[in-house]
Amino acid sequence: MYRSYVMICGSENCSSIPGHEHLYNEFQNQIKAAGLEKEVMVLTGSCLGICHEGVGPNVAIFPEGSIYTGVKPEDVAEIVYEHLLKDNRVTRLLFDETVTIGNARSVEDTEFYKKQCRIAMRNCGIIDPKNIKEYIAKDGYQSLYKVLTEMTPDEVIDVVLASGLRGRGGAGFPTGRKWKFASGNRGKVQKYVCCNADEGDPGAFMDRSVLEGDPHSVIEAMAIAAYAIGSDHGYVYVRAEYPEAVEHLEIAIAQAKEYGLLGKNIFGTEFNFELEIKLGAGAFVCGEETALMTSIEGKRGEPRPRPPFPASKGLFSVPTILNNVETYANIPPIILKGAEWFSSIGVPSSTGTKVFALGGKIRNTGLVEVPMGTTLRTIVEDIGGGIPNGRSFKAAQTGGPSGGCIPASLIDTPVDFDSLSKIGAMMGSGGLIVMDDSTCMVDIAKFFLEFIVEESCGKCTPCRVGTKRLLELLTKITDGKGTMEDLNRIEELASFMKDNSLCALGQTAANPVLSTIKYFRDEYIEHIENKHCPAGVCKNLLTYHIDPKLCRGCTACAKACPVHAIVGTVKNPHAIDTSKCIKCGSCIEKCRFGAIERK
Repeated sequence: MYRSYVMICGSENCSSIPGHEHLYNEFQNQIKAAGLEKEVMVLTGSCLGICHEGVGPNVAIFPEGSIYTGVKPEDVAEIVYEHLLKDNRVTRLLFDETVTIGNARSVEDTEFYKKQCRIAMRNCGIIDPKNIKEYIAKDGYQSLYKVLTEMTPDEVIDVVLASGLRGRGGAGFPTGRKWKFASGNRGKVQKYVCCNADEGDPGAFMDRSVLEGDPHSVIEAMAIAAYAIGSDHGYVYVRAEYPEAVEHLEIAIAQAKEYGLLGKNIFGTEFNFELEIKLGAGAFVCGEETALMTSIEGKRGEPRPRPPFPASKGLFSVPTILNNVETYANIPPIILKGAEWFSSIGVPSSTGTKVFALGGKIRNTGLVEVPMGTTLRTIVEDIGGGIPNGRSFKAAQTGGPSGGCIPASLIDTPVDFDSLSKIGAMMGSGGLIVMDDSTCMVDIAKFFLEFIVEESCGKCTPCRVGTKRLLELLTKITDGKGTMEDLNRIEELASFMKDNSLCALGQTAANPVLSTIKYFRDEYIEHIENKHCPAGVCKNLLTYHIDPKLCRGCTACAKACPVHAIVGTVKNPHAIDTSKCIKCGSCIEKCRFGAIERK
């Protein structure tokens, strides 16, 4: 039994930082030099959710609960000597408020954590994901044992139904209902259980972090789902760009087989379950369930018409259920603690918690898990720490490229499935991008639409052609060539795409455009009528000017200009030839006197 555990973040975000590979060895060496090798254990864990430091890996020391951020190999000796030997804290490296005078506070007391509730991420950063014994020590596989020895398959489904758990992959369909639809004819037909770990939204890494930090929770949940519907085979579809997640999952599957938790006669029962990993090539459309299953079958990943739905005719044309990583991660604690416990968290229509990848113009970026119904203000201001650099909150985009933008006027909106739907946004898989008042909302809509155009599979005309026409109209507006009639065309085309696209990706592709038109119509009008971008973002609508009263004639701007558009002599005011200016901004970056303005 060790008195302290040093947990080094091993997520892709941290492990890609130079020097990370030396941290583990340096801790081992310094602990041995201090004579603490029998008292302190060093482990590599997963993401604790704190990603905003970005200058080095995070290191947590348990059971004290201290978190050091941006740790470099040269910091290790000081941490070992001060913290582990002398019980002091290295305050210059401590995260946020994890220290008080004399003693470390619990991490849960910090502003970042105290309004969170970790269920799906309960073990991430706490256990060694490559050691099944640590998962078992955290009640791992007790839920599987319980369902196999104490519950019938229908009772399992009833518990999931009663919990109110809805799919965390985007659509929010009740998980128990999906399982119930696929549960008929148990033992008479082949069935499959699939996990969607394809996670294609820009900036989203929730599922990756769970697979990296707690892969056994997904394996256990898939086995429970298989028992509930009468399946003996499962697939985890994970993108190949997640090598750390794939490696940890492979190790976990091998360990589960070694311990008899996968394979034949699990826990001495007649239940059998095998699990395979299928690597995806990163196509965004393969996040759609029928496209994912088509890809597993070895075909081009394209969606299929529904009905029939996968619960009756899915993978290899047999009944199949598909849930994403986060959905599965909730299953073991629901079985162990009961449906009433889970449904008491969140709001009646959206129970439990939701994990968000918080990014953009906000102080604390990273992963956060909050009870459903938590307001956007709480996430942005309390957990996220607000907007940096003295800027103000303008909007938040939820739901990935197919989501909607929520304006500052609606910052007190509860974040749950129904509340977001009412204001034209959506939960999606959990991306949450924060924007400040320097953001151009027309440009944001264009950015997400460019992604959709690039990722459209092209199978159906409304999506393949419609997204391109939408992008052309937005580009026309940001170039200063738009008309008010173009806004009507955008809304008409978006409505057609919603009604006629084959899959949900095409049906929701116009959401960022429609939500920005709804809440920021004045910006579109400013672009169209005054040929002006209020945020100063759209390059073709910008002009650069040098204030002769402020210009010192230092020539720095002229030297920086790549097209020689700035003229003037030394110690005399300069001027910009707007016919030559390519609006690259190099002159503003070089000017030390604030003489150049962009309008």
